[in-house]
Amino acid sequence: RAIQYQLLAVHKAMFTEANPIPVKWALHEMGKVTAGIRLPLTPLSVALREPLKTAMKQAGLL
Repeated sequence: RAIQYQLLAVHKAMFTEANPIPVKWALHEMGKVTAGIRLPLTPLSVALREPLKTAMKQAGLL
């Protein structure tokens, strides 16, 4: 349960755009995958990057 609460903000931020766009962006930020996605997907919008990054930092993922 503690892990669930630790990751709650990350989970909420992951569903601000269509899956898997935020997931791929987060994995790139963690250095797990290279940047880039194929059409018809588009990059994560700039406005949503900082909230996701903040949530990831608070959860200890960055």
